[in-house]
Amino acid sequence: MMKTLVLGGYGNFGARICRALAPSPDIELLVGGRDLERATAFAQTLGGRARGVRVDAQSPDLAQGLGYLGVDLVIHTAGPFQNQDYRVPQAVAAAGAHYIDLADGRRFVCDFPAALDAAFRNAGRTAVAGASTVPALSSAVVDHLAAGWQGIHGIDICIAPAQGAPRGEATLAGVLAYCGEPIRVWQNGQWTEQPGWANPVKVQFARMKPRRGALCDIPDLELFPARYAGVQSVMFRAALEVGLAQRAFAFMAFMHRVGLLPAPQKLAPLLHSTGRVFDALGTALGGMVVRVTGTDAQGRAARHAWHIASDDNHGPEIPCMAAILLARRLACGDALPTGAHACAGLLALPEFEPEFARWGMVTDLIDEAVPAP
Repeated sequence: MMKTLVLGGYGNFGARICRALAPSPDIELLVGGRDLERATAFAQTLGGRARGVRVDAQSPDLAQGLGYLGVDLVIHTAGPFQNQDYRVPQAVAAAGAHYIDLADGRRFVCDFPAALDAAFRNAGRTAVAGASTVPALSSAVVDHLAAGWQGIHGIDICIAPAQGAPRGEATLAGVLAYCGEPIRVWQNGQWTEQPGWANPVKVQFARMKPRRGALCDIPDLELFPARYAGVQSVMFRAALEVGLAQRAFAFMAFMHRVGLLPAPQKLAPLLHSTGRVFDALGTALGGMVVRVTGTDAQGRAARHAWHIASDDNHGPEIPCMAAILLARRLACGDALPTGAHACAGLLALPEFEPEFARWGMVTDLIDEAVPAP
């Protein structure tokens, strides 16, 4: 029985992970958060062995608290991760437990292995950062699309959330943190800088209307040029469903660049509370597309695209899937590599497919025409 603590367990993503893991016969679930009453009330809705516990992730006594609870695995969902330090995974290593997080902060994920590998190797445990849509699912898709290819030339990813999907204030603060900030991007075989959330471009989807997507700062932009030798360009965009909302982000990016909006992330509470005014203009349909261009096994130019469409506002389940899959593997005794890792290449695309089916999500694999040089 693997005692698993979900930090932020009653939050936007943590609650979803708890619901998925609670029925697992090999897992004893602890719903963790600062509010014991909320944690306990939510745990009671899960049934089984789930129970709520009060845990302050920022407490200097976190390692001792985890040891007292006898935790085997900690799943950290309490973002945003863009400006977090490593005190939580350090405490988990000191407590001798495994660690998984849903981080999408570029520096947090990319610097994670070097900062924490020794601590988790000494503990004989596994730590995984970025067990979320990016880079866990995105790398699994790229590996699948380019299997057997001689080389990858370009990777282009766009996430398109449904307007009506639940969204947390922490997630909003995370994406606003780089609104208008210069982002290092690998383009045409060299590093360049482009402003976040500015200059949206049209993106095509298999089962949704086209949307305009803008650059976001995520770990893939740095991990993929190193992971896929020879790749010339890596791009990631987010495409909001309501064009007015997308233009609002572009305007905030402009205001930040000219010095009139020094800290866009401070608007997160206001935008979170007022964002629902756009819901009547949107739908419950969201999705994602990953496009890979390169040279196939026969030496021909190729471009493959993978699409997923998620209806009924189920899109927020996708960022939780990698952590759920990895936790189940650990609980079943399926060892993961010891030490600290960014979550690229730890899961294969077929492992996600039962989760997609569980939520009625539809995927498409399409061979597309290679664009002219």
